[in-house]
Amino acid sequence: MTLDRRNFIKLLGGASTVALAGCAGLPSAVTEKRGPRVVVIGGGYGGSIAAKYVRMLDKSIEVVLVERNREFVSCPFSNFYIAGLMPDMSALTINYDKLAANHGIHMAYAEVTAIDPVGKKVITSGGDIPYDRLIVSPGIDFRTEEIEGYDESTPLLMPHAWKAGEQSTILRKQLQDMPDGGKVIISMPLTPYRCPPGPYERTCLIATYLKKHKPKSKVLLLDANPDVVSKKPLFMKAWKEYYGGIVEYVPGKKVTKVDAKNKTVYIEGIEDIKGDVINLIPAQRAGNIAVKADLVGDDKKWCPVNQVTFESTKHKGIHVIGDACIAGPMPKSGYSANSEAKVCATNVVALMTGKPTVDLSGINVCYSAVSDHGSVSVANVYAIKEGKIISVPNSGGISPADFSLIKAEHAYGESWLKNILTEMST
Repeated sequence: MTLDRRNFIKLLGGASTVALAGCAGLPSAVTEKRGPRVVVIGGGYGGSIAAKYVRMLDKSIEVVLVERNREFVSCPFSNFYIAGLMPDMSALTINYDKLAANHGIHMAYAEVTAIDPVGKKVITSGGDIPYDRLIVSPGIDFRTEEIEGYDESTPLLMPHAWKAGEQSTILRKQLQDMPDGGKVIISMPLTPYRCPPGPYERTCLIATYLKKHKPKSKVLLLDANPDVVSKKPLFMKAWKEYYGGIVEYVPGKKVTKVDAKNKTVYIEGIEDIKGDVINLIPAQRAGNIAVKADLVGDDKKWCPVNQVTFESTKHKGIHVIGDACIAGPMPKSGYSANSEAKVCATNVVALMTGKPTVDLSGINVCYSAVSDHGSVSVANVYAIKEGKIISVPNSGGISPADFSLIKAEHAYGESWLKNILTEMST
């Protein structure tokens, strides 16, 4: 059963919820609430940690984690797979079996179709799931309607690979199949988007692949932003010293139209550029369920929240974390989502048990590869000031400009990935 727009608005307005027809499948432990309950939507970097920490903080609270996929594939480090530096994505993949067993979390593998904030129910393909408080960690989706000519076939021909998995494999194969002497185009959107340094890292790693396997080829990075938005001196140094003659960086070039079959992108709908492989990363917004559930702001892009508790400013009792929320200067990254999830879980438990809430003390570190053996990083510490998240002055910075630590930071990045995926899955 699908929900048309009129029925969905009725749900948001508080009309009685209609049971989904023919959707038996979720166990009664999920569909029947037996005590205080938190439901978490999304099992990524934010949602898995939020579910875990609610249970760690208060075992009397039931937790249901709703996730459409039985496995999670990490976007961080997927550029290594795309560039042929990983044989497969097994090192990026986790499941939820140990997490659920170790912490008594009820897993609901289903598609979320709507949220009823008045009736306090999550509507899924497998049935309705009641909650007392809801944490939504839906990640991102794309504003493809802003690109003329973009349709359902475009990501198969011009993969974004900004959600790891099938898209990563498509882009990797296209690079492998491209003849030597071909041109790779990476088109990146205006900020904000998931992982600010990600497109620049991808440029480096694809250039690494080309330098080794297809030395006559080039990669053209079309940046919709007027300049490099993260770690500029480090990426510029890498492109000059490691990939001279291979990487061309062109800022202020926003793709607004595509002809996927002819492998052509158009800048502002006028200037046309052809490529052999086109990695088109569209502009982004909060995951579709956040948009459908009216958790986004008036611009229909990102979710405004109380930056202390991460409770939505649109609907009480619903908290939004991770890429989807507006968290002040915190970037849309896996590390940020992890930090936000822990604070959100703490405050959700506090709100449910009548205890004082706590202010965020968050950290973000983003490791970015500049070659197959070297990485750089940017780090910041975040705090609450007058109810808003701020970047703590003089608390962070980027790697040394002389690349003296790139091998060590490469090891730190690998360790970070292993540790955070372990934390999410156990």
